[in-house]
This record gives sequence, structure tokens and C-alpha cells, in this order.
Amino acid sequence: MDLQRILLIGAIALLSFMLLTEWVAFKDDKSAAAAEETTRLIPSNGNGELPEAPPVLKIDPEPLEEDLPDLPPETAADAPLIPESPVDDRRFIEVYTDVLQFAIDLQGGDIVELSLRKFLAQLDKPNQPLVLLEDNSTLVYISQSGLIGPDGIDSKGRALYTADAQRFTLADGKDKLIVNLQWQGSNDVTVTKRFTLLRGEYLMTIEYLIENNSASRWQANLFGQIKRGSGPPPAADDNFMGMQPFLGVALTQPDERFTKFSFEDIYEDPFKAQLPGGWIAIIQHYFLSAWIPNSDQTHTYSARVTASGYNIAGFTSPALILEPGQRGHVGAEFYSGPKDQYRLEEISPYLDLSVDYGWLWWIAQPLFWMLTLIHSFVGNWGVAIILLTVLIKAIFFPLSAKSYKSMARMRAVQPKLMDIREQYADDRAKQSQAMMELYKKEKINPMGGCLPILVQMPVFIGLYWMLMESVELRHAPFILWIKDLSVMDPYFVLPLLMGASMWYMQKLNPPPPDPMQAKIMQWMPIMFTFFFLWFPAGLVLYWLVNNLLSIAQQYVINKQIEGAIAKN
Repeated sequence: MDLQRILLIGAIALLSFMLLTEWVAFKDDKSAAAAEETTRLIPSNGNGELPEAPPVLKIDPEPLEEDLPDLPPETAADAPLIPESPVDDRRFIEVYTDVLQFAIDLQGGDIVELSLRKFLAQLDKPNQPLVLLEDNSTLVYISQSGLIGPDGIDSKGRALYTADAQRFTLADGKDKLIVNLQWQGSNDVTVTKRFTLLRGEYLMTIEYLIENNSASRWQANLFGQIKRGSGPPPAADDNFMGMQPFLGVALTQPDERFTKFSFEDIYEDPFKAQLPGGWIAIIQHYFLSAWIPNSDQTHTYSARVTASGYNIAGFTSPALILEPGQRGHVGAEFYSGPKDQYRLEEISPYLDLSVDYGWLWWIAQPLFWMLTLIHSFVGNWGVAIILLTVLIKAIFFPLSAKSYKSMARMRAVQPKLMDIREQYADDRAKQSQAMMELYKKEKINPMGGCLPILVQMPVFIGLYWMLMESVELRHAPFILWIKDLSVMDPYFVLPLLMGASMWYMQKLNPPPPDPMQAKIMQWMPIMFTFFFLWFPAGLVLYWLVNNLLSIAQQYVINKQIEGAIAKN
């Protein structure tokens, strides 16, 4: 027994040391990332005003040919490479709406930086919006699109566009902003790349308007893709002590509504398939970027890793063919913003599944619906979590009552059990037989308290993942010192209260018959408190309220059972 105790204490000490080491390493990484200077195309000036002028950056004009996707089989054989446009520098234009601000690279017309103006990078810096797309030494995460194929202007190198202004802003009182980029070829073909944005929308439409004034047929394929490094988001809200939200590629298929690949998956086994309609995205905690091409066409979707180590997920559409003198257009939608599942559901079928609740989604989804319904009345996500916990506890009240009654009866006969253990201390067989006779006499099922708890566990886990995945909780205040339910309690008040509630719950329960199990149970509140120190405050709040409700229910039942036994 002494050896077992020593091994248990040693294991707990080792686990605590490992967790503390991981936390220290995490803090060091965060500090290093914060200390590293990051170059922004749209710098923050600290006062919430728009900067005066976009920068002009001098970079290597050599195009990255490995970024361009392969053509569909029917057009690949006849696709000559066109010479790249000579360019000495890369210019950027800026676009502002009420919810987005982003930079477009005129060489290629790609979105190379995008910030979400309604979401802050850090709660204590109200003038710095969250940067989702960026291209710098910290992270490469950009949206690319173009025309490839026999006459594609991006077949080799990237097309060099011009724009009428360096800054485009959605005017007050207007609901739509159109940004046009122009390309003029030497063969009497003109291309306009048009970005259409709406007020309050993270979804934009990107179209190519082509005029074929040449004497020959024109043919090209639209592609859209997302290029990203494998590093985590610089402003990742990571408070989960090793439980990392998914970061990778996702898409929908006819036989599988939601398919996801980690970056390691596509490195080992690149994905490529022709699929009708659909979408493809790169998802991370709370946010995603997604291409949604024409739902009436079949597109070639792919996910791969380039020789330079970048992850690319995108699509290539069927060829657009224009005879001499014809005009035509081709385009797709691009979303870059929060994982608002109700808006994503409207944009494209199954795009809302990017809010990944895991295999318990069928439980988490109705819980989220109920949480948002409650929030619509109370207006505070913390209060909504409390009321949802109360509702769940009420639903499972009969099961919980059965469990607590079983434990209360076990608690009431503890003196008799102790007498049996002392009487048959040297004969385990007779001890077990006497205990079973006592259980039968008192009508106690030793396992009666386990099954109801096991039935409730999927609901608790589903609620846990729902709270962890909900962008609505990001930077959502509760009361007093809790300014953000998605990060840990800065003063550890909720975790300590949760640990105290677990300790008191143990005092209401009978100790396990095995001494070693009893020792382990005594350590449980300490271990859980340590784990929960870094859990998001919203999750700890749920667990604390659930514990308090359980204590109240168990206390009442214990008094009822003890009173009934005393009368007998």
C-alpha cells in the first residue's frame, strides 16, 4: 500500500511538472511572438482613423509559379505559357467597409492583408482590429485568384493591374462598394477584376469581366485559392492546456458533408477531386476563409503543400470560351470572417459545419440554439450560460436524483460498512459477502449512482465543445473582472471556487471502499483546479454553476434519506 501511495504521489507530481512546463513554454512563445515586429500593409495609427496613404513595397518580382494550380485535364494539353509582365515593384490599394479593411496587391489582384474591424486583436487595444489575412515574416496567409489556361493572364507570372485610386471606402449611406482593377493585353483583350462588397458583410464577390476584341478565340479557367503557412495564428486565443482547436483545410463533398484535412494530412496525401458546387476553406479557432464558386458547375478542388512549404487549398473552374468580339464573365464568392454558423448556413450548404463540434455535434447544435435564444432575452453571455446550465440540470433532475439517492443511502450505511471491514479485515471473501448482504438488506445498488452520471456525460461534453467553439463568446464580458469569457479568469477566482465546490461535493458523498481510490478522490479537486486555471472563463462558469446546483440537490436528498433512516 505504501508503494502504491508513493507511485500515486509521484505520478501526480510528474503530471503537474509537465503541465507547468508546457504552460511556461506557451507563455514564452506568446511573448516572443508579441515582441517580434510585424510589418503591416495597413498600419494601425492607434486612434481608429484610416491611414493617409498605402505603402509601396519593393520586393522580388520573381513570380511563384508553384502557387498556380494545375489545369483541368481537358485544357491542360493546350495551355501555352505567356510571358510574365515586367514589374519592378508591387503596389497595393486599400479597401474599407464597415466590417472589413484589406489590401489588394495589384500584381495578381490578390488579397494580401485583411482585418476584421468589428473584432479586436486584443481586448485592451480597442484601435487594433484582428488581422486574419497577412503576408509578412510572422505568417503568410493570403487569398489568391486569377485566370489560367491557354489565354489566361496569370498562366505564367501574375497579371499586373491598374486601379483608378489607391483607396476605396464604402461611403456613408451606401450599401455597396465596387472596386475595379483593369488589365489591358497587347492582343485587344481587356480584363476587369471586380470586387463587390456589401455593408455589414464578410462575404464578397470577385468577378472577371472579359472583352475579347481580338481576331481569335479566347479561353481561360478561373482559379481561387487560399495560401497559408503552417504556423498558428499570431493572435491565437489558446487557453486550453494542450486542447488545440482545429487548424487546417475543410470542404464539402456529395458523399460527405464536411471533410477536413490537417496540414500534415495534405503534405502526406494531397487531395484532388472534381466536385459539383461546394466550397473549400481554411479554418481556425473562431474564424475561417472560404472560396465558394458557382454552385451550378463542377469544379476541380485541391489541397496540397508546395515545395516552399506553403499549404494551398482552392478550386479551378471549367474553361470560359469567348469567340472574337464576345464579352463574358466568370467569378466566385470569397468569405473571410467569423464562424457565424447561421450566416455560413445561408451562404452555402454545410459551410456552417466549419463550426466544428466534433462527433457530439448533434447534442452541441441544439445547445447552441438554446444558448443564443436565452442570450436574445438576457443580453449577457455569462448569464445565458448560467441559465442554460440550470435548464440542463432541470432536464436531468430525475436521473440526478436517482444517483444522489443511491449515494445518500451508501453514506447512511457507512458505519455498518466500516464495522464489516474491521470484522473481516483478514478475509476479503467474507468481507465482500457481508457487504453484498448489507446492500441487499438496505436495498442499495452500489452501481446505482454511476449509470445516471454516464448518461449525462455526452451532454456535458457537447456543451463543453459548444462553448469552446462559439465565436460569440470571444471578448464577451460577464461581470466585474470577467471581461472576456473566452480566456482564463485573470484572477483565478472562478477556478478556485470551482475547486472548492468539488471538494464540498466529495464531503457529501460516501468515500470509496478502497483506500487507494479514496486517496485519489481526495486529490481530484486539486488536480481539476489546476487544470481549470487556464480554461476559458465561460467553461469554468458552466462547471461551477453545475457543481453548485448538484451540491444543493445532493444536500436536500441526503437530508431526506438520513431522516427516513432515522425514523426507521
